Amino acid sequence: MKLESRKDFCELLFDMLNPLKPYYTKGKSGAILGHHATWYDDAAARCESFSRPLWGLVPFFAGGGEDSEFQNICLDGFRTGTDKENQEYWGDCRDRDQRFVEMAAMAYGMIFCPDKLWNPLSDKEKQNLVSWLGQINSHEVCDSNWIFFRILVNVALKKHNLSEFSADILERDLNRIDDFYIADGWYMDGVQGQKDYYIPFAIQFYSLIYASVMENEDKERCQIYKDRALAFAKTFIYWFADNGEALPYGRSLTYRFAQIAFFSACLLAHVYPFSVGVMKGIIVRNFEKWYQSDMFDNSHILTVGYKYPNLIMAEHYNAYGSPYWGLKAFAFLALADNDEFYKAKAEPLPKLDELKKIPSADMIIKRKNGEACAYVAGTHENFGCGQIIPKYLKFAYSTKYGFNVAYSNVYLEELAPDNMLCFNVNGTYFTRNHSENYKMLDDGFIINWSAFSDIKVETRVIITDTGHKRIHKINSPYDCRAYDFGFAIASRDCDNAKAEEGDNFAYAHNDFSGCRVTGGKGRVLGVSPNTNIMYNKTVIPMVEFEIKKGENIIETEIFED
Repeated sequence: MKLESRKDFCELLFDMLNPLKPYYTKGKSGAILGHHATWYDDAAARCESFSRPLWGLVPFFAGGGEDSEFQNICLDGFRTGTDKENQEYWGDCRDRDQRFVEMAAMAYGMIFCPDKLWNPLSDKEKQNLVSWLGQINSHEVCDSNWIFFRILVNVALKKHNLSEFSADILERDLNRIDDFYIADGWYMDGVQGQKDYYIPFAIQFYSLIYASVMENEDKERCQIYKDRALAFAKTFIYWFADNGEALPYGRSLTYRFAQIAFFSACLLAHVYPFSVGVMKGIIVRNFEKWYQSDMFDNSHILTVGYKYPNLIMAEHYNAYGSPYWGLKAFAFLALADNDEFYKAKAEPLPKLDELKKIPSADMIIKRKNGEACAYVAGTHENFGCGQIIPKYLKFAYSTKYGFNVAYSNVYLEELAPDNMLCFNVNGTYFTRNHSENYKMLDDGFIINWSAFSDIKVETRVIITDTGHKRIHKINSPYDCRAYDFGFAIASRDCDNAKAEEGDNFAYAHNDFSGCRVTGGKGRVLGVSPNTNIMYNKTVIPMVEFEIKKGENIIETEIFED
C-alpha cells in the first residue's frame, strides 16, 4: 500500500466508499448494509449510514476533490431525508436522539464545503435541512461528547447567518465542555467519567475542528483548544505501537482507524505536537495495519467488529453503518495538494519513555519491543451499552494480545476472562464488577474492588520488566475457588499454538507471542471462539487457588513473550 500523496489517500478513501453505491436507497437517504438491530430505530440507522461517509467526503471536497456521483448522492440524501412528505424522511427528533450524532457530519459539510453540499440546494431544500438540524437546539443531548454535535450544528448555522443559530446555546455548550477538562489535554467524557478513545476521536477532534474555523470569532478559546491538543498528544502517542497498531481499550472500537483521527485533525488545524513526518507515520502505519485485517466483508463493506466481523464485542449502538465513523481519520484531505503533509516522509515514532504514567487517564503504559501495554485502574463500569466490564476492568490491555469479551458467566470458557481475577461461587463465575478506589504508584496500582457484594479484593499490580505481578488480598465470607488469568494467546490454525501446564505455572505460546502465568496450579484454558477482538480463536494461561473463608493473600506473576 502506497500512502504518500493526496491522490494515494483519496484512492484509499474511495476504496472504502465505492462499494457502498449499490446499497443506497432509491432516495439516497442511506445505504442498507445489514440487518442487525440497535437500540435506536431503523430510520436513525439509515440516517447514520448516510451521514458517516460524509466524514471522509467533506474533507475530500474541501481539499478540491471532485466526484459528481457522491456529491449527488449527498445532495439527494439531504433532500429526501429532511423532507417530511418523503417516505425516506429521517424522522423527528426526541431527547438524546441518535440523529443528533449524525447531524455533526452534516454540519461539517455545511462548514467546510458549502459549494458542494449546501449551495446547490434550493431555498426550500435548504430550509428543510436547517429545520431538521435545528431540532437539536430544542432537545436534550447526552451530557458528554454529544454536546459537541450541537456546537458544530450551531457553528454551521452561524457561518450561514441562519436564524436558527443560538448564541446562548453555543456559549453554554462550550462552557460545559470546559467542565469536563482534567489536565494535560485530557477530558472525561461527561458524567460517566470514562477516559478512552472518545477523548482523542471525539472531544479533541471536535475541539480542533472548532479551532480551525472559529479563530476569528473566538480566538482565545481556539488557542486554548490548540494548546490542549499539544499537551494531549504527548501522552496519547504512547497508545501506538511502533508498527502502527493502536491500543485496544474501551468502547467503540468498531470505529477502528478513528484511532488516528486526532492526529488528522491536528494537521487540519495546523497544530504540530510532533514533526509532520512523525504524524504522517502514525497515520500511514495505522491504515496499513487495518488493511492487513479482516475488517471488510466479501463485498468490501466495513463490518461491525475489530480485526474481524464480531457482533459479540459490539455496543448496542453499533448499526450497520456505524464503522464509517472511522472516516474522520481523513480530515487531513482538506489540506491542499501541495501541503507539507503530502510531501513529508513517514517517520517512526520518536523515542518514548519505557514507562509512562498518565494520571489523567488512570493508566500507566509500558513500552517494550515496540508494543504498548496499558495497566489501568478500571474506573468506568456504570454504562450498560455492551461488554463494558471486559472493555474497562481488566488489569492490562495490549497492542500485541488484544483482549477478550464474554458470552456468559456460566462456563469459564464462555467468560474468557484474560487479565482478570475470577471467582467460582456455587457454580457461577464472577469477575470485577465494581471498583471502590485506587492509588497510582510509580510502578503500578493498588485497586480496591469487588466481584460482587460479598467478596472484597485489594489488588496490588506491580509492573516489571518481564510483565507484571499481582498480589491479591481477598476477604471472602465463604470457601470458593479463584482463577487468575494472563494474556490471551492466538490459537488459530495458522498460529501453531502450544500449551504447557504444571503445579505452579501455565504457559501458552504461538509463533509470534506467548504468556506464562505462575503462582498456583496451572491450566491453559481454551475459550469460546470469537471472544478475542483481534484473533478469532485464543487460549488463556491461568492459575487456580483455593480460597478459604476470611482473609486470603495470593500472588501471581505474568510473563510476556
